[in-house]
Amino acid sequence: MNILDELSKYKRIVDLELEKVMPKEDFPQKHIFEAMCYSIFAGGKRLRPVLTLKTSELISGSYEDAMQIALGIEMIHTYSLIHDDLPAMDNDDFRRGKPTNHKVFGEDIAILAGDGLLNLAYETMLNTIPLNSRDYVKYILAIKEVGKAAGVFGMIGGQTVDIKTNEKSFNEERLMFIHNNKTSALIEASIVSGAMVAGANEEQIEHLREYGRSIGLCYQIRDDILDKVGDKSLLGKNTGSDEINHKLTYLSLFGMDNAIIKIQSLYNEAIESLSIFDKERVRFFKELASYLVHRES
Repeated sequence: MNILDELSKYKRIVDLELEKVMPKEDFPQKHIFEAMCYSIFAGGKRLRPVLTLKTSELISGSYEDAMQIALGIEMIHTYSLIHDDLPAMDNDDFRRGKPTNHKVFGEDIAILAGDGLLNLAYETMLNTIPLNSRDYVKYILAIKEVGKAAGVFGMIGGQTVDIKTNEKSFNEERLMFIHNNKTSALIEASIVSGAMVAGANEEQIEHLREYGRSIGLCYQIRDDILDKVGDKSLLGKNTGSDEINHKLTYLSLFGMDNAIIKIQSLYNEAIESLSIFDKERVRFFKELASYLVHRES
């Protein structure tokens, strides 16, 4: 299996499904539709929705039941990027190689575009619940998992602590809270929600949760490294912003060498968490973990 080919294949699947649900009608509020679509179709790896689909496929052999959950997760992720880029947050000019949403549509519409994507995410996920079936509980639990990961006890909580952290309050406990909530929580929920919808048992969910936590933290630390030494043309955004904004990162606290060691340790933990599954069936997840350790974009 070529991991980049597999990611590309499932990215195309997600993109086609997003085309079906994103609003484009010629209504009075069409300007907000344009702003939402601008960011959702600006590129990106679609890592989170792909993880949802692939986890569902691992458990049940199919990703169909998890599709709307996956789309909702990508909308939540994109809304968070729009808001992250705003002048009041990270004040970034480029995202995925294109001008950020507020640079194109203005801050007011960018805020509303993020709000629109967040609300549409839950509309989309809720539309997948089969109310005439006893299976509806697993969908509710999956959406609850995503909601918590995206909210004040997950991503927003991590973002809040990130904003309120200065160099005087740099410490490992704070760093882990920010990374585990701001980035890792939604990656973990992408995997767990896919498993829930597919009917995974408690043991499978717990091992997949551990995998998600490990690769989520690995993803963020690699991001810290790329912000320092990455290629702007590959990343599609400016580098060096963490240092300019005096951000608490793994590098600022422990340095480059320790960051690389930590990533390798997280990779080992991720692989170990997959040990209860058939080796061939989790090949994608093992290769993905390796890719995240070495990714350049």
